Amino acid sequence: MTTPRTAFLAAPVLTGAYGVIRILDGLDGSRGPGFAWTLGHLCFLGALVLFVQGFASMRARAGGGTLSTVGLWTGVAGVVALAGQFGIDLVVGFLSADRGAMETMFAKVQDIPGMLPVLYEFGPLLFFVGQLILASQLAKRRVLKVWAPVLVLANAVVPLVGKDLIPVGAVLLLLAFAPLYRDRERFAVGPRVPA
Repeated sequence: MTTPRTAFLAAPVLTGAYGVIRILDGLDGSRGPGFAWTLGHLCFLGALVLFVQGFASMRARAGGGTLSTVGLWTGVAGVVALAGQFGIDLVVGFLSADRGAMETMFAKVQDIPGMLPVLYEFGPLLFFVGQLILASQLAKRRVLKVWAPVLVLANAVVPLVGKDLIPVGAVLLLLAFAPLYRDRERFAVGPRVPA
């Protein structure tokens, strides 16, 4: 089990690894199926697990109030949506012989009512909204630098500009969360807040 400090370092690193593997997978003009597709998606799923741990720690460090609790559960809802999307990607990758077969299977999955908004459009945005709320709460308490929420927001925008910029977003998160993974003393135990 990782510590909260480790989660703030490892989650962005795994996100960046996913971004780099995604770029490498596309060098031949097609992404997936295959080893790179699977490895990249597993890296991102690992990052999501660590982000949940990080969100819980951020809520505690923010005092566990209403807004930080909303941030936690909004972020977790986004994690669930992203995990569903990436889980589907993995299954489709395993079941498909080539990219064309993947596209056909993705079309069938996305035709299921509610699938697009929940797992591909609106749902994943909740991850970024929750993360931004929590980072803003920590910046307000001076646990994070005042500019950290700007970096968190930039990380959310970067994939919209181009998914090949995902590693850049990961670096932005590493910079934003630096006080959280560098702070041995305050994150060793962390304040306990009643649920």
